[in-house]
Amino acid sequence: MSGKTALSRARFEERFFGVARWIVIALLAVITLLPFYYMVLLSLKPIDALLLDPGSLWISAKDFTLSTYRDVLRSTDDGGQGFLRFLLNSALVSLGTVVLTLVAAVPGAYAVSRLKFFGHRQVSALFLAVYLFPATLLAVPLFVIFAKIGLSSSLVGLAVVYVAQTVPVSIYMLKNYLVTIPASIEEAAALDGCSRLQTVRKVILPLALPSLMATGLYVFMIAWNEFLFALLFLAADPGQWTVSLGLAQLSNGIEVPKTVLMAGSVVLTIPVVLLFFAAERLLTEGLTSGADKS
Repeated sequence: MSGKTALSRARFEERFFGVARWIVIALLAVITLLPFYYMVLLSLKPIDALLLDPGSLWISAKDFTLSTYRDVLRSTDDGGQGFLRFLLNSALVSLGTVVLTLVAAVPGAYAVSRLKFFGHRQVSALFLAVYLFPATLLAVPLFVIFAKIGLSSSLVGLAVVYVAQTVPVSIYMLKNYLVTIPASIEEAAALDGCSRLQTVRKVILPLALPSLMATGLYVFMIAWNEFLFALLFLAADPGQWTVSLGLAQLSNGIEVPKTVLMAGSVVLTIPVVLLFFAAERLLTEGLTSGADKS
């Protein structure tokens, strides 16, 4: 009798948690997607239709318009908001930050995860200690230093600042992945005559590709959305503005319709979303599974 009771209880729990899981997933999907859907909806409406019915969650064919996106992307010389230029600037800074960060973080993460040296257990904590200092505390000294070397109003200087911010956490993220790669793989590569550098390049990096993609995407999002240092370094030169500065300009403009602001928000969001979906397979695929044949 007790066996039947346990079996029925197990079936109940299985069915209950199976239904509860989908309810939670649906709730999270609504919470996540509804604001984005409403933002896109507003960006496709003319301002008069929004004022007539601001709570509408649907758009009619007669109200559908892409003029807000044309206004956002058109250059300022043509009466637009110049977001196409801002997107290019943000892409250059973000991609440059990703490349420079990974170039610096991969050797550092490998050294922390594989090499034995005095204090190697405390190094990871020291890397994260950088984030104990608020960005506002570092902003003014960094601006003064970069102004003296002539990089205070350039995308290169901004990328260097971002690299200094993202390298510590990137090393920490990569280190946590590299320690999961079996040491026997490196030993096998050494027996085949590979040097340590060749082992890292031909063995470790291909196996760590999911972690590299995840770290690169994280760094890209930081550089793409960052506002404080972009404002401090680039405010004096609108031609160098990133998309976050351009969006702040729209939100502070009284004469700018909110539909245009929503279009700018969509333009800011879409590249990161597309990049995430493009890299989804590498982010979720475990390339190390089955690698150790011992």
